[in-house]
Amino acid sequence: MKKQVEGANGKLGIMMPGLGAVATTMIAGVVAARRGLSKPIGSLTQMGTIRVGKRTDNNEPLIKDFVPLAKLEDLAFGGWDVYEDNVYDAAMKAKVIDGHLLYDIKDELEAIKPYKAAFDKNYVKNLDGTYVKEAATKWDLAQQVIEDIKDFKAKNNCERIVLVWCGSTEIYLEPSAVHQTLAAFEQGLKDNDANIAPSMIYAYAALKLGYAYANGAPNLTVDIPAMLELAKQTQTPVAGKDFKTGQTLMKTVLAPGLMARSLGVRGWFSDNILGNRDGLVLDDPDNFKTKEVSKLGVLEDIFKPEQNPDLYGDMYHKIRINYYPPHGDNKESWDNIDIFGWMGYKMQIKINFLCRDSILAAPIVLDLALFSDLAKRAGMSGIQEWLSFYLKSPQTKEGLRPENDIFKQLEKLHNTLRYIMGEELITHLGLDYYEEN
Repeated sequence: MKKQVEGANGKLGIMMPGLGAVATTMIAGVVAARRGLSKPIGSLTQMGTIRVGKRTDNNEPLIKDFVPLAKLEDLAFGGWDVYEDNVYDAAMKAKVIDGHLLYDIKDELEAIKPYKAAFDKNYVKNLDGTYVKEAATKWDLAQQVIEDIKDFKAKNNCERIVLVWCGSTEIYLEPSAVHQTLAAFEQGLKDNDANIAPSMIYAYAALKLGYAYANGAPNLTVDIPAMLELAKQTQTPVAGKDFKTGQTLMKTVLAPGLMARSLGVRGWFSDNILGNRDGLVLDDPDNFKTKEVSKLGVLEDIFKPEQNPDLYGDMYHKIRINYYPPHGDNKESWDNIDIFGWMGYKMQIKINFLCRDSILAAPIVLDLALFSDLAKRAGMSGIQEWLSFYLKSPQTKEGLRPENDIFKQLEKLHNTLRYIMGEELITHLGLDYYEEN
């Protein structure tokens, strides 16, 4: 398959609906790395290695040296937002990155200005967008977004574009008739169907142009038949959904360990407090439900209680998210896990994770963009399940249960890269080392 991968020639444009804390943190980090002011910590594409061949070969190159990824120097950034602030001003208001560092890269950040957003307050009730598009229909909005993408590509001299949703969590939506076929969806755009959310408009615009789309929020977006039909039509990769950052990251690390040792779990209570724009949006119950559904599925998919009833059949899983403005982007999560072991004896695990939400999310945005671009150049279209490593609620083909064990996800990602490059897949069986004569 290696010969089929097009080179990462020219500039790659990364466009993000939502130039808020996450997107501006990612952009600032890349710019700082390009200038030698910091390193891209947390980015698998930049800092991660991959084993090639046998252990005895001692061949573990950096991933960025193993597969043909776009280089940081060849990235251009843009997007849309409901506020007119350029990236420097937006980053200063987000208060994620130290102002002194931002000042050192101010010139480059100030030059990045958002396009007006395709916004509807009905889907994000706690935000008051002031920099928004006006159009008679959602079809017209989609055409405006398409023109924005074309305009950005031309102005920045980009060869390729990818979109990564970094906007707020929208209200909970169930798939409906308008989502079932591309024809129905396009008619729904023209009819202003209430079941077509703004995130779907961005996804439609990207896929229509043949540009990869990754969904960083739990919104119903590319995980509908209409979008998959369009992705197949334009041979375009999609990935979703919801960036795996703080509390859920810890769950996908710890839960596989408990299951590996056949330790039981009676209950898992999770509480969160955060004060950024994401926290404000999730303070509305309709938006919280979207996030809750995404977060709740993680443990059930790892523990498989129907297959392991003695260990996890009676597990109680509760999640709370609380908006607390003084914390800003400093998210705090508390987990109480009631477990039991030999002869049913009870034990407890307590986790208090004081994390930086946007600091954890920023490298995910970069990696999803670079890997989605690689997938497009490798001719891999439709759902990219190998990118589940980055996502809370991994998108899979209908009928396939998602894999939420982060260690299995990483191996799937590594083996996909080996497959792309024509290298032997690694199973970790290792018997050949002991059975050799």
